[in-house]
Amino acid sequence: MKTVTTFPRKVTEEPDVRIPMEDGVMLSARIWLPEDARANPVPAILEHLPYRKRDGTIARDQLTHPYLAGHGYACIRVDMRGNGDSEGLMEDEYTRQEWDDALAVMDWVRAQPWSTGDWGMMGISWGGFNALQLAALNPPGLKAVISLCSTVDRYADDIHYKGGCMLGENLGWAAHMLAYSSRPPDPEVAGEGWRDMWLKRLTAQPFLLETWLGHQRRDDYWRHGSVCEDYGAIEAAVLAIGGWHDGYRNTPAHLVRNLSAPVKAMVGPWIHKYPHFAGPKPAIGFLQEALRWWDRWLKGVETGVEAEPRERLYLMDAVPPERWVDERPGRWIGLDSDAPFETLHLTPDGLGADQDPIALPVRSPETCGDGAGEYFPAVSGPELPGDQAEDDALSLSFDQPPTGADRDIIGAARVTLQLRPNGTKGQLALRLCDVRPDGQVTLIAHGFLNLTHRSSHEFPEDLMPGKEIEVEVALDQCACRLPGRHGLRLSISTAYWPFIWPAPENKGAVVTGGTLHLPVLDEADAEVTFDPPEGAPPWEADQLRLPSMTREVERLPDGRRLIRITNDEGEVRDRGHGLITGSRSVEEWTIHPEDPLSAEGRCTLETRTAREGWDVRVRCDAGLTADAEAWYPRARIEALENGETVFEKGFESRIARDGV
Repeated sequence: MKTVTTFPRKVTEEPDVRIPMEDGVMLSARIWLPEDARANPVPAILEHLPYRKRDGTIARDQLTHPYLAGHGYACIRVDMRGNGDSEGLMEDEYTRQEWDDALAVMDWVRAQPWSTGDWGMMGISWGGFNALQLAALNPPGLKAVISLCSTVDRYADDIHYKGGCMLGENLGWAAHMLAYSSRPPDPEVAGEGWRDMWLKRLTAQPFLLETWLGHQRRDDYWRHGSVCEDYGAIEAAVLAIGGWHDGYRNTPAHLVRNLSAPVKAMVGPWIHKYPHFAGPKPAIGFLQEALRWWDRWLKGVETGVEAEPRERLYLMDAVPPERWVDERPGRWIGLDSDAPFETLHLTPDGLGADQDPIALPVRSPETCGDGAGEYFPAVSGPELPGDQAEDDALSLSFDQPPTGADRDIIGAARVTLQLRPNGTKGQLALRLCDVRPDGQVTLIAHGFLNLTHRSSHEFPEDLMPGKEIEVEVALDQCACRLPGRHGLRLSISTAYWPFIWPAPENKGAVVTGGTLHLPVLDEADAEVTFDPPEGAPPWEADQLRLPSMTREVERLPDGRRLIRITNDEGEVRDRGHGLITGSRSVEEWTIHPEDPLSAEGRCTLETRTAREGWDVRVRCDAGLTADAEAWYPRARIEALENGETVFEKGFESRIARDGV
């Protein structure tokens, strides 16, 4: 990345600005401004997050916000209430209180002498979600949004439920948020009342897995904050960005196909990161693209963004399956229309043009799914999908031999299946794969369906054993080239652990027919280019402990399989204010191949926040098991100051299973 040190306007920074909310809570904001903004007011850009601006997001903030401010914007990075250095308590994600706070922040900003009154909102993940959600409220002055790695449907395309199947990420993310939000404010910012503020935060801390398991159907809880409920409510211009190696890869396509407001999409080969420093490479000049968007919609400058293709997509070349790759070869293309569908039928000989009758059983052991990878990879470690061959051997697979012609698969494949279930409940995991000449198998895209949700995510219905049903499963968006000498495979399994939690029973099914609708372009649209990445000078910090990540698979003596993922994020010390921060987590997922009710997930985490003479650690242990009737989530947090336990809290509950 090119480091830029000189900007059109000199930048000043205010590291802790207190912004009052209507109920008296004070939120802490870090603000970057052009030095002459009082004389020459500027539009504002808000990023509103729970991820601790003083230490959590500081590395990326340092690259991004001074750069934008130097080009004539006020950048406001706010710690959400109950997190970081802000007062108050956080109850859940994407609450009305969260939105009201963001609106109050912008009312305050719009009243400042350095503000033009126009503003935009940006963010990745949580910040990308609430940027779209705020846009749907149409507040005064909000003209544009840049939303990265986000979703339009909180039930169907977040970390909770996919195709009506519960994602294992529910446990992982709930545990991480419990540990993360339990960290203290910095006494240097919060002052003498920091401990009282921290203990109140700890006392009120929710274990969000209990909340999410309390809503297993797509009810009003999930409709709240899902902008797909009313796309027409969004009038601000939206730039939607995603990554092919991220869990939120579908949102850009949903937005460009459904918004009536100005909208463009961009999807690269990246994991869950901003595109100017994301991997796998190539990274791009995201900040230059952001400036073009902001300048057009917040300043009225003709920058040409409206003339860009509807979607700019990175068309990935075929690569061998690897848990991590530093770079993904391919090229950028522009797309203004959907790819036409090629129809392939499921036949006794594989994928073919003719509809021949089949009656093929499928019942996967519960250990199928080891090749899945993480839901949203966020580090340069072994989080990507591995070789699919082992999972394919546990699945019902349909192959198309090499055709001799390269094909560009661009869009979301759909699969229609006819099947006779053997039980009253069950689930399907479908994978579209690239079969290489050497026998290695690379995942292209996958999709899931809880069979009791086949007609509705709001009103699940048990299956009738032996009665044939027809279902449709949408696979995730993708853009990849399938070489002519490679084969294509569709694999169907009835388990996919630990990516999705098992259904209460797995008796399998008989597949009696099916069709793969494959979006294929014989020749992709014209290539597009981006400037190389730039950023402001990086964060100055000392690395006290290097980060590392490992993934281990072990067969236990009782026949269960254990997957252990250890992620040490390392430890750093800020050279300016001296704060030391670090964290380490271990996830363990066990299951017996013949027993869906043996599934167990456990996450342990420890965070550290310290400086000379002051050392705070928060330890979290969370887990989940289930039987046929109920879920059993549990968690415990322990907070220590200078080695002494100052707070403990436990969570344990029973929540009835409800169609999941």
